[in-house]
Amino acid sequence: MKGDIAVDTEAMGLNNKRDRLCVVQLSDGNGDAHLVQLSHDNYKAPNLIKVLSDPARVKIFHFARFDLSIMRCYLGISLTNVYCTRTASRLVRTYTDRHGYKDICRELLGVEISKQQQSSDWGAKTLSPEQVEYAASDVLHLHKLREKLNEMLSREGRTELAQACFNFLPFRAELDLAGWENEDIFAHS
Repeated sequence: MKGDIAVDTEAMGLNNKRDRLCVVQLSDGNGDAHLVQLSHDNYKAPNLIKVLSDPARVKIFHFARFDLSIMRCYLGISLTNVYCTRTASRLVRTYTDRHGYKDICRELLGVEISKQQQSSDWGAKTLSPEQVEYAASDVLHLHKLREKLNEMLSREGRTELAQACFNFLPFRAELDLAGWENEDIFAHS
């Protein structure tokens, strides 16, 4: 696998300190997805960590804040050179409050995504075919979404702002893990 990679995670829930990381999905943008299922008692995944830790590769996420945080917590890695389609969407699709993966795939790519397996048991010893299909679908469209969102960011003059946000995401994940997940530390209060 060479070049930029799309990345997503599946966990037992959305609390990265309580709910364990179960699956990491990767795609190089060529229509294939690779799933790495992690055991609850062994988070050693040297090949996965090597790919994700490569600073030359852009790692494309949807809601990178969560994925970066849970991978930091369970795999012990802090990723750099990230792109987040949700963050890009929020910066450029200001005409809507619908920034979920399913919503932006539908609008920007004309692709319907099923989220039926999102709340399933990702900690099971064997994943169902439906879970595998769902997990793969979460990374297969991220490269194309990035292209569409980059066009919109450029058109609206927000490319540099988006990049600054992407650069901050690893630090935002660290803040989440350090206990500031529900607090806006920049707010005047």
